[in-house]
Amino acid sequence: MGPKTAKAYEALRAMLASDEYAPGDKLPSERTLVEQFGIGRTALRQVLARLVAEGALEVRGRSGYRVPGAVSVKVPEGLEPWQIYGERDIYDNKWVKLQLWDVEPPGVERFEHHVVRLQHVAITAVLDDHDRVLMLWRYRFVPQQWGWELPGGIVDAGEEPAETARREVEEETGWRPKSVEHVVTYQPVVGMVDSPHEIYVGHGAERVGDPTDLEEAGHIEWVPLADIPGLMARGQLMGSGTLVALLHILANREKSRATASN
Repeated sequence: MGPKTAKAYEALRAMLASDEYAPGDKLPSERTLVEQFGIGRTALRQVLARLVAEGALEVRGRSGYRVPGAVSVKVPEGLEPWQIYGERDIYDNKWVKLQLWDVEPPGVERFEHHVVRLQHVAITAVLDDHDRVLMLWRYRFVPQQWGWELPGGIVDAGEEPAETARREVEEETGWRPKSVEHVVTYQPVVGMVDSPHEIYVGHGAERVGDPTDLEEAGHIEWVPLADIPGLMARGQLMGSGTLVALLHILANREKSRATASN
């Protein structure tokens, strides 16, 4: 991208990240955007295609671009939540808390249910301009297995998850992301474990030194996105956060290719 095209890309990303657009909102026409940013239609379409590949936009029809996230399914009504009467700690330290909760599901007798509370974590997939993702080859002693992981770690008290995402990438790899964008928050074992996982995608990075978190650091590699399905098939991608982030990226790229071919 040239300077004007790159500037238009950054401006559009900022617009989409602001409160100006809600899920399902339509972007202005190509003619309006060409006039707004002072670039040609071909250059604008390069910018829009990149935003579609990153999941920041989706295509509706031949040339309509919308903010993703709109849904047609309705939230069911009339359902009752479980009743929670109390909780008690069985074991507690800074890494893990085990509790028993006194609960009553609708239509079921009241009973005690185990609940495990873990830490709030942030995980980041950093992409470069060559369709590669920054990963670490690590040994995990619990499954006794080597595998590829994305950098990530615990959100410190008072720290914003986006700052955790940036910090953990730098501490574990020595690379500093130029930007990070939140993708999704999810619970990996929703029936029993409370451990919010924040997934971010970063774009571009600069080398700032060696990893400082030696306990978490591993062999650092920029892995081609084309290798991800094969690594997944071999069972070499470890951790739900790694899988969620990479599947999100691959799904958006596939959607972008399908749109381009129509």
